[in-house]
Amino acid sequence: MKPIFGRGPSLQLRLFLAILLSASLMLADSRLGAFANIRYLLNSAVAPLQYAANLPREMLDVLRGQFSSHQRLLTENKALKRDLLVMKSNVLLLDQLQQENQRLRDLLGSPFVRDERKMVAEVMAVDSDPYSYQVMINKGRVDGVYEGQPVINDKGIVGQVSYVGAHNSRVLLLIDPTNAIPVQVVRNDIRVIATGGGRNHQILLEHVPSSTDIKKGDLLVSSGLGGRYPEGYPVARVTSFTFDNKRPFAQITAKTTVQFDRLRYLLLVWPTDRSKMKGQTAVAAESAPIAPAVTPVNAAAPVTLTTPAVNPIDSTVPAPRKVNNAN
Repeated sequence: MKPIFGRGPSLQLRLFLAILLSASLMLADSRLGAFANIRYLLNSAVAPLQYAANLPREMLDVLRGQFSSHQRLLTENKALKRDLLVMKSNVLLLDQLQQENQRLRDLLGSPFVRDERKMVAEVMAVDSDPYSYQVMINKGRVDGVYEGQPVINDKGIVGQVSYVGAHNSRVLLLIDPTNAIPVQVVRNDIRVIATGGGRNHQILLEHVPSSTDIKKGDLLVSSGLGGRYPEGYPVARVTSFTFDNKRPFAQITAKTTVQFDRLRYLLLVWPTDRSKMKGQTAVAAESAPIAPAVTPVNAAAPVTLTTPAVNPIDSTVPAPRKVNNAN
């Protein structure tokens, strides 16, 4: 009976034949180039598999490049927006500069802040109370924010800081009924007090006589009185001026230059002469009681003080004695 599995050549013989065949094929390919066409066909057949295997890596590279470019563009765009906000706030003062007389300002000696320090802040939340107009910003005491600090944006005055936390602060908007700001008309420098109207984009001018020279379309800017808000920043533009003979004051409404329903980025302002103004106030407070003390001395010796003025060469009242009495 013939076995199913016949006995073949030994393993050593098979290995020898395989090595001999491989060496022959390698020699034929390197010397004669007999398998160039076959290699080309095999390479063409395997190429799609190579592209498919390399596709995930290429997609990851493309996504990584797009993500890094997007992040870089977002960072540059945010920096440019902040720079533009600061630049626009500086341009706001140009209209006021064209209207005022610098010679008269120097004559009056009124301080006019031009080089304030500013910091960009972002609105974090809006007060949900319909009768209160406040927003929360992402700057606080650690950033140097203080209560009563003026807040502006690229359109004009926004309001003032009403509460300061460690890392955030609350801003009382200009349209809040509890907020007030001294303003002046650019056209004729009339100074009035504006209060919040309790509505978006509206403020009211209170206690203004009906004979006051205020017209529709007049631009109102901050007057700087009170030392709270810097001078010259736009506040609103007069929209209506009505008066009734039965009322002592006119009814004046104005539309704010700031769009309070679209607040995103704000500017905190630090007047550079704030500490200097405090020092001058302290010095004035210390020197105030000295003025009344001089008056009784002059009243007690009126003849002694007036005699040198009538007869400067009088030997009975020498000049040194007069200086000592005055002091």
